[in-house]
Amino acid sequence: MQQGNNGFKSGFISIIGRPNVGKSTFLNRVVGQKIAIMSDKPQTTRNKVQGVVTNTDSQMIFIDTPGINEPRHKLGDFMLKVAKNTFREVDVLLFVASADDRIGKQDRFVLEMIKGLDVPVFLVLNKIDQVHPDELPKLIESYRSEYDFTEAIPISALQGNNVENLLAKITEYLPEGPQYYPADQVTDHPERFIISELIREKALHLTREEIPHSIAVVIEKIAPDSDNENMIRVQATIMVERDSQKGIVIGKKGALLKEIGSRARKDIENLLGSKVYLELWVKVQKDWRNKAVHLRDFGFRDDEY
Repeated sequence: MQQGNNGFKSGFISIIGRPNVGKSTFLNRVVGQKIAIMSDKPQTTRNKVQGVVTNTDSQMIFIDTPGINEPRHKLGDFMLKVAKNTFREVDVLLFVASADDRIGKQDRFVLEMIKGLDVPVFLVLNKIDQVHPDELPKLIESYRSEYDFTEAIPISALQGNNVENLLAKITEYLPEGPQYYPADQVTDHPERFIISELIREKALHLTREEIPHSIAVVIEKIAPDSDNENMIRVQATIMVERDSQKGIVIGKKGALLKEIGSRARKDIENLLGSKVYLELWVKVQKDWRNKAVHLRDFGFRDDEY
């Protein structure tokens, strides 16, 4: 463990775990606003998302990785590569597990990937609001029997329980270092990326089970409205893989697409601090998840990782 002598401490923290254990919820909790997509559908985070938490004596840069799973297509390969590559660049690694579910095959798949790493690995047992407190010691012990964790800290990312204690413990393990980002900056992602994620999140919430991983969002334009200087015009295209999916996303008489736009617009206005006019289209790009050229076009660039 690297400790500072009353100096400023900073470092990078990777958040890993199987899909749907609350990694994005945790990231949004610690930075204080939504920068990562949240959905009850697994594996919705595709690019690593950096969230920045700055205190008077420290700065923590969190990397939220895609939920780690055995890949079934090129997009899955990309997501696994993104997750693996973060392991080499961090000072602390948070393995997030769900307290309302037993350790399983996917958890073990993740733990196998990180064996032998020379970095502090925390067990972060999330969703403790879903279980009785008496169950926690046995749950933690079951994970410790699988991996020699440096620390084990139970939290509820949704409610905020014990999150501050986790942040304090992380700081103890950070080296002395510079302040990488301005104190008021909460992410290194451009607004264009976050806007595309906000739109994709609403589409995930409102579409049926066969749609989620077939959706990508491309921002075509963000610019002041020519007729209203207090309005920002955002134009975006929702990409799907099949004609049938296009029909589902648009909905009867365009009702579902309108609802996606209405919900996304509210979050985008909160992000930009301005009124927004949001225009959405839906296009079909056959089998885009298995074509490298489309992955790059839609923002999944593995050369950045």
